[in-house]
Parts: sequence; C-alpha cells; structure tokens
Amino acid sequence: MNTCFHIEEGALTFKRRYETVRIEGWGKHGLRVRSTENHTFTQENWALSENVPHTASVWTEDRMTRWNYTQHIAVIENGDIRAEMTEDGRIRFLNKNGKVLLKEHYRSMGHGNDFGGYSDSVFNGHYYARKYRTVGGDNYRITLQFDGCEEEKIYGMGQYQQTNLNLKGSMLELRQINTQATVPFYVSNQGYGFLMNNPAIGKVCFGENYTEWQFESTKQLDYWITAGDTPAQIEYRYSAVTGRAPMMPEYAMGFWQCKLRYQTQEELLSVARGYYERGIPLDIIVVDFFHWTKMGEWKFDPQFWPDPEGMVRELKEMGIRLVVSVWPTVDMKSENMPYMTDHDMLVRVNRGMNRQTECMNIAQFADMTNPDTREFVWDIIKKNYLDKGVSQFWLDVAEPEFNTPDHDIYRYYKGEALEVGNAYPSDYAKMFYDGMKAAGREDVVSLVRCAWAGSQKYGALAWSGDVQSTFLTFRRQVVAGLNMGMAGIPWWNADIGGFFNGDVRDPYFHELLMRWFAFGAFSPVMRLHGDRNPHDKPILISSGGKECAPTGADNEVWSFGPEVEKVLRKFIDLRYRMRPYIADCMRQAHESGAPVMRPLFYNFPDDKKCWDVADAYLFGSDVLVAPVFEEGARARTLYLPKGTAWVDANSGSRYEGGQTVTVPAPVDVLPLFVRENAPVLDMIRS
Repeated sequence: MNTCFHIEEGALTFKRRYETVRIEGWGKHGLRVRSTENHTFTQENWALSENVPHTASVWTEDRMTRWNYTQHIAVIENGDIRAEMTEDGRIRFLNKNGKVLLKEHYRSMGHGNDFGGYSDSVFNGHYYARKYRTVGGDNYRITLQFDGCEEEKIYGMGQYQQTNLNLKGSMLELRQINTQATVPFYVSNQGYGFLMNNPAIGKVCFGENYTEWQFESTKQLDYWITAGDTPAQIEYRYSAVTGRAPMMPEYAMGFWQCKLRYQTQEELLSVARGYYERGIPLDIIVVDFFHWTKMGEWKFDPQFWPDPEGMVRELKEMGIRLVVSVWPTVDMKSENMPYMTDHDMLVRVNRGMNRQTECMNIAQFADMTNPDTREFVWDIIKKNYLDKGVSQFWLDVAEPEFNTPDHDIYRYYKGEALEVGNAYPSDYAKMFYDGMKAAGREDVVSLVRCAWAGSQKYGALAWSGDVQSTFLTFRRQVVAGLNMGMAGIPWWNADIGGFFNGDVRDPYFHELLMRWFAFGAFSPVMRLHGDRNPHDKPILISSGGKECAPTGADNEVWSFGPEVEKVLRKFIDLRYRMRPYIADCMRQAHESGAPVMRPLFYNFPDDKKCWDVADAYLFGSDVLVAPVFEEGARARTLYLPKGTAWVDANSGSRYEGGQTVTVPAPVDVLPLFVRENAPVLDMIRS
C-alpha cells in the first residue's frame, strides 16, 4: 500500500511532505475534509457541532489511466457521497450514480487537468488546488481551487446586498459587516451542498473557470460536502450536522412594532395603547438602543424607564410582549469596564489605541467567544431584563461593528480575528440561547444583525441590517432572504420600509412602504422598523446633563396617513389569518431545515426555469409570492412553476403551471398564487 494513505476507524488520512489531509464520514451522506501543513489539526468543530455518525467505508484500489499507467487511489464512501484521492493528493467527489460533483483544480505541464494522469513525485511543473503560505506561527494564507462547471448554479452563502440570486460568477467577501452576513454554505444545481467550515476572514470566487476559496490567516482548511437528489434533501442533510432552528413560538409569528427609538417608557406604552385601542393586532414591541445608562451596563436608565416590571405588566394585559435591544459594547466609563478589563473579557487589540467603536461614546467589545464573558454578561442581562419580564432580545451590532474594520488588529479568546472572526455572531447568539434555556425558557428567539453557519440552532432570527429605503434595496432584501434560507438560516426578516432615509411625508416612501409591508406579511417574521425623517423630535437630556441618543419620526401604521394605514392594516390582518399555515412552515424548518422563504426551484427542481427566477419566491410549499419592486407599477409579470395548477389568490382565477402570466397589482395588492386545493387559499381569501 502507498505510504501516503492511512486508513483507520472509517477515516482516510493522506500524508505527503508537509501536508496532512483527513477525510471522514460526518453525518449520513456527508464527508468532512481537513488539510493543514501543521503537525496536528485544531480541535474546533465549528458549525459541525451536532452529535452525528462518523462512519464511512474506506479502501484503496489500482486503476489503469488513459496514459497506460496504473494509479493507486484511495476511496471513501458515506451513503450517497464518495471521495476519490490520487496518490499525489488530488480529490474529487462523486454521487451514488458516479457523477462527478466537484473536483479539485489541477494543472500539469504534461497532461493538463486529467484526474487519471501521471503520478507526480515532484511538484515542479504542477499546480495543486491546496496552497499554503506561512504568515507567522502556525497560521497560513490558504487558497483552495475547484474546477468550474459552466452549467452550475449556486445558491446560499448568507446575505449580500445584490440582486443576483444565482451566485455563479460572483466574488463574495467572507466577512461580517452591517447588512452583510457570511454563512458559508451553498446548494448547487449539480446535486451537492458545500459548507466551508472555517470562520476565517477571506473571500470566495465562483468563477466560470474555477471556484477559489481564499483565507488570509488560518491553520487549516475544513469543509463538509453532501450529495442529494433535491435541494430539500440537501438542506435536510446539512441541517442534521449543523443543527436546526427551534420551533418558533406562535407569538413571534405575529406583528412586531419598533422604531429608532422610543425614548421613554411612557412613549412606548402610548404606542402599545394606540394599537390596542385601534384593534390592530400586535404581539411584540421593541425597546431599541440607548435605553440604558451606559453601554455595557445592560440595564434600563431609571430616569426614562422607571418601572420596567409595571411596563411589562401593562403590555401583557394588552397581549403584547417586550423585546429589548442589547449591544456587546462596553463604554470606557461603564461600571463593568474595570472588572471586564481585569478578567480579560474584552476583545483585545494587537496594536494601536484600544478604541474599537464609537457611538455616542468610546467603547470596546465584549469578547463573546470567551465562555467567561458570556456567563458574566448573561448574569447581568438576566437580572436587569429577563427577571423583570422582558420576553426576548435583539442582539444588535453582532458582527461586531469595529470603527476600523481591519481584522488583523483584533484578537479574540478563540484566536486572531482574521482566523475566527466570522463566528462571533454565533457565540453571541449562543449566550442568549444557553442562558434562556438554563432559566427554563424554551421559546428562544434572538433578533441578530449577523449570523454564521450553525447560528440557526441558537434561535437566531437574522435581519438584513440598516438598509436604505429604496425600491432597489427592497428587491435586494428578497434575494438576501432567499439566499439566507438556502444557507441554512430559516428565520430571517428585513426592516419593513428600510432603515435609512424614509420620510413619513413623502409619497414615494408611502408607496415603497406599502409594497414592502405586503412582502413583510410573507416573510418569516413581520417587523416594522426604521429611522424615519424628519428628525424633528427634541433630544432628551439626562439629569446629569448628558444628551441622550436622538430619534426619528413616528413609525406606527397610522403615522403615514389614513390611506396608507388602510393598506398596512389589510396585510396585518392577512398575516394573522395565515398563522396556522405559518406555524406549519416553522414546524418544517424545525424538523427538516426547510427555509420558510424558498426559491421556486426548492419545491420544483425539475422545472429548469425555476432555477432562474430571482424576483418571486415560495412562502412555505404552497404560496407563490411576487412582490412589486418598481415605483408606479400596477401590474406584475411572473412565472408559475409547472407540475401543478395555481389559483390567483386575489382574483380566484385558475392557471396551469409552466407559463408566464401578467396580473393586476394596484398598490394595495400583492400578487399571490396558491397551489390548487391547498387549504391556505381559504385563509388568504376569507
């Protein structure tokens, strides 16, 4: 046997010169691949944290190549996925039918990219897929290349502010920032799913000629791959190894109200009373940022929020729950700064001034990758919020949002930010999930501004960040939500109406808000939020003379005039009529990893046209939603997937699938089609 290969306990190890590669079964129908030029692998499983089988069949065999050369290869097989590795270290993946799904990119001066070419005992004249360049210590700048496939279409990878749902031809930055969430799992129309199980900062290019992953500083490559006959099967297998979302509580499926920002307890209660007295359904109202004394003290400012328990009691009497915004920032003058500094609970800086962020005041970030930090911060949050009746939490600035976004400056408990930075949002969500569970709460829902692979199992409800109030931005959010779902994050939403520059007096914004609100009714969570113009509200002054954070104009459904209010109320009522259907969608996400918002191909993979539709989607399995993205448009053209008949939920007209139709879309109408005979049609039309 070639000494490069070593087989033990269902795993294949390849050792040649500096490099070690390990391939092993991970879950049913999955393979995990790690490679490094260090002597050992790290002990981190990152997103692959679920307790799953690690079995596979492994063997070696000899094959005759077309160059009349007998080549020794190793094979590892786990259900529907197989990997083959040559004695010079090249890897390719095949499905149960022998179709090549993905193959490492390799060039030879002699024979090109032929998997069965000559064995190479020296590297001269050969170009290998895995390349390492030391950057100091045990870390490397690593690139990995796979051959491209002209027919391939790629979906997932989290949320990026663009309109192309199919990511083939895209270059994506692997970095968490406001409005961008890196979740490095994708589904290919070639029949496989791929997770880059590495939280390092980098980029990926899904080129026509090849796919290249690049990391600036990391100890190893680590990825997982599965095969599947359908996107649904691939998502099921992926969520089995990374975890599935909990069952969303019923109240979180209703309507959420928030704005930037309610300045006082009485202001918030007056808004809640406004909904209650008008008979407008409302399940959740949110206290946004700077309700606190100082960042990093995690408690209500008693001057403006004098009786949190009483506030919660009154809200409860109206059937409304309270959600509170929490930041991971610690003001330099916070009462907790000395203790957290002395106990190494803050993100470190490698050089320069320790001035990590500034919003009203200079602050540093709590290091949520440190379990001691999570325990310390949670104890404060539990005492000051949860024990006072707060229902859930909004985890803002979750990237975290450094003023200087150069990750080589920062260092976490788990390692350099360049190496581990993308996983910060998952540990942030984990703190709340573990804390709530320990407190006996099973209904964990944390609104988070960023997510990474596996965040879904911690009850992470991702939102798309502080986006602009434009029709183009609106369209981008639909694509973002669909790719987040395909990346394994089924709970997602966007600020209805966008966050920045929406003017409550502007007819353009009124139209945008009505269109966006209709989409919100068919999002996993329906949440109205935004920093509205004009900014003419006086800023409150604390008793100590400190100016508090500003706020924008009113942002309640009655704040935009009676005509707009009528449309918004229509879609809130529709949302509540559909709650049994929405609950079933959430149950599917919990049990199988299925996205709530889905591209058309998810349920219709055999219809080739569905793989190219980026401006409409399925809400669950039975409702086709076609938002209107153009100002002034009063009609909508869309494609109906073949394989079923569809009923226009607005007109009642029946259409056979497999055709493109144009339907009326006045400003108070969202084009909706329902599978024929699906019970949800009666909920929509009642």
